Amino acid sequence: MDLKEFMSVRRAYNTVRQMVEAKDRLTFEEFAILCRLSEAEEPIKTSAIAEYQGALRPTMTHRTNHLSGLGLIERAEGEVDRRNVVCSISEAGRERVAELASLTRAQIPTGKALSRTSPERIVKYADAMGALFCKAGDLVLLGLYAAEADALTIMQIVDALGLLQPTVSMSVASLGERGLVERSHEADGSHTTSVSLTPEGVECAKELAEKIEALVVRRKLRATS
Repeated sequence: MDLKEFMSVRRAYNTVRQMVEAKDRLTFEEFAILCRLSEAEEPIKTSAIAEYQGALRPTMTHRTNHLSGLGLIERAEGEVDRRNVVCSISEAGRERVAELASLTRAQIPTGKALSRTSPERIVKYADAMGALFCKAGDLVLLGLYAAEADALTIMQIVDALGLLQPTVSMSVASLGERGLVERSHEADGSHTTSVSLTPEGVECAKELAEKIEALVVRRKLRATS
């Protein structure tokens, strides 16, 4: 997967998430679980979903509980071992996947990576991307790394990532404490803060980008005659 493709999907989904009522909002990881289940031919063990997302059991229990509570997935005991809970997507879940994928596709600006792809392809991208957990701070690093400019203002980062301004500001503050970004004020006296990567931040972002490039997006199976 290309970094620009990854950023296009994450920015678009972050934007869509702000458009949804709070009670119906799904994290990107939850959306990715629905996408994986929608692409699966049979129910998937909760342990397998946790392994796919590199998540601890309590974290995965929280995510699947939320999806189940919204009626988007169904859970059942495994046929061989009742301790193995299996998850499958519900009809409401399939409808939500189609809706979110279509909205996400619509939020990708013309000329940006994947702006001409289909909602069905967005599902496959989200499925692949669900294997890499990225916190807001990680996205800020990637946004700065992918930018054509040496530095971005807070509002430019907000626009590039589709995140809320307080989230970006807190992430920048945390990254600054870790020595991954540095902040400077514009010389025009506007009190505008510019953010740029430090050498350590570049290395951290590069490692994340390499993990993204290793993600494989499943292709549609060709029909056999």
